[in-house]
Amino acid sequence: MSATTRRLTTAQALVRFLSAQYTERDGVRRRLVAGTWGIFGHGNVAGIGQALVESADVMPYHQGRNEQAMVHAAVGYARQLNRLSAQAVTTSIGPGATNLVTGAALATVNRLPVLLLPGDYFASRAADPLLQQLEHPVSADVSVNDTLRPVSRYFDRVTRPEALIPSALNAMRVLADPAETGAVTLALPQDVQAEAYDWPEDFFAERVWYVRRPAPDPAELTAAVEAVRAARRPLIVAGGGVHHSEAEEALRAFVDATGIPVASTQAGKGSLRHDHPADLGGIGHTGTAVSDELARTADLVIGVGTRYTDFTTASGTLFQNPDVRFLNLNITGFDAHKLAARTLVCDARTGLERLTEALAGHHVDEAYTAGYRAGKERWEEVVETAYRAADDSAVPTQTQVLGALDAVVGDEDVVINAAGSLPGDLHKLWRSRSPRQYHLEYGYSCMGYEIPAALGVQQAAPGTPVWALVGDGTYLMAPTEIVTAVQEGLPVNLVLIQNHGYASIGGLSEETGGERFGTAYRYRADDGTFTGAPLPVDLAANAASLGMDVLRAKTVRELRGALAEARASERPTCVYVETDPTPTAPPAEAWWDVPVAEVAAREPAVRARERYDSQVAGRRRHL
Repeated sequence: MSATTRRLTTAQALVRFLSAQYTERDGVRRRLVAGTWGIFGHGNVAGIGQALVESADVMPYHQGRNEQAMVHAAVGYARQLNRLSAQAVTTSIGPGATNLVTGAALATVNRLPVLLLPGDYFASRAADPLLQQLEHPVSADVSVNDTLRPVSRYFDRVTRPEALIPSALNAMRVLADPAETGAVTLALPQDVQAEAYDWPEDFFAERVWYVRRPAPDPAELTAAVEAVRAARRPLIVAGGGVHHSEAEEALRAFVDATGIPVASTQAGKGSLRHDHPADLGGIGHTGTAVSDELARTADLVIGVGTRYTDFTTASGTLFQNPDVRFLNLNITGFDAHKLAARTLVCDARTGLERLTEALAGHHVDEAYTAGYRAGKERWEEVVETAYRAADDSAVPTQTQVLGALDAVVGDEDVVINAAGSLPGDLHKLWRSRSPRQYHLEYGYSCMGYEIPAALGVQQAAPGTPVWALVGDGTYLMAPTEIVTAVQEGLPVNLVLIQNHGYASIGGLSEETGGERFGTAYRYRADDGTFTGAPLPVDLAANAASLGMDVLRAKTVRELRGALAEARASERPTCVYVETDPTPTAPPAEAWWDVPVAEVAAREPAVRARERYDSQVAGRRRHL
């Protein structure tokens, strides 16, 4: 070996390369790949596994229990750090690799970086077919890892050691680029992982990937300023891009200067503190009354870092002003051009700062300001009603659980959720105190995300109280990473709400003519339906068996005490509560399109189709 090369296996070289990669933004430098989650099998145990043992001084290793959950943990970590630092996930070939697909889709949908390193079949075809190999009769180069192609922002199969060099560099480029990032997959044939090569020393040199803050084009900025000045009822829709670019202060300065109110998507909630007079809360199907009322009459909608999902637009029925126009500030042209908008393709913070400067002296009419502030006050009364319990000795409703948690958390706490009926209640009711407090994964709304994501957030923010809020349906999807939390001493808090089934989908099923079919956790009745007694499961005992401290709360008073005790604990703690199913959340203020059977023999579906036809008539295509 010459003085300018180093003889290592491909796996050893990859781990050493990853340990020397950094991001830098605004003068702050972070490890780009700060650690690796792994479950080992015959596709990676002797390759990446051996390399991680040998490189434990430079690459922290985290032991996971489920491949999908490991991706969720890595995604939670990256989101907490505003996409400036990520983690890698390694698995064996076969089922270990395909278990990554759901997590990869979640990462890419939410524009969050994660590096996936699944094992793959022999590049040499020396063993063919090998254990767990999918044999494709006409495409011999296809492996199960190809299922990761459509959910990855970058994919490569490294079939020779030297091919790792351009592949690894491209992988880092995509992970660090805020306009491109998502899941990145390097499929690693197990024989190539163990193959030695003389690597150039420059491959292992420290490398910094600068995260850009592109400024808006001057012509686009001029057009944007004209649009804002001409608007009489402008409304900002804040998306996750506000948080990713750390643009919260720039947004507040823009709002303070112009008086334009802010409604937030699930990913954007917390862009302003809940008590800022211009913060109107959530928008869309799960939005507040004041947000959705303004959205219907807005003549200019200013989207900042949002993807405009169907929940945000109420499936195209929300923005009803005949003269409404859109101005989208986004770092990706793909998202900026949605809804036929005028565009500002730029970093959110930079773009807001330039807009504020260019709009100096401009402010919306005081009557408009007074109107939305009055609406905000009315909604606060709705929140208080939903949170308040008339009897502390009663079984709490779900919204009263949120009220009890609201009374316990501090500004620094992080509340995590993804699926079920909780996202709607949280979007409408939660009072976000800081930019990172509200952590809702609603791009993919993936059941099972919350507990592993809490581990990633806790790793990224040690000392921060972290809460994973889950219902019984979500808990049963992926409780396995409780074991990892106990093993690693991560004091995450789990609020486990037992309501005996899928409450959210049960309600949706009833609304759309499905009659709550298959949505309850109950015994079969004599007629064969699942309408018997609730199943006698004890999820609190299950959490305890996995190593968590468990606090059972039967009343509102007991719940408040349990939450306070959990927050003070230094161990992983579960607060278990069975809730009163009586609906106490405010109803939806906007529609969501879930197609209903056009013909049906049962009356509930016939009535549901009539309601559907009346709602879908309000859909618009914004051109």
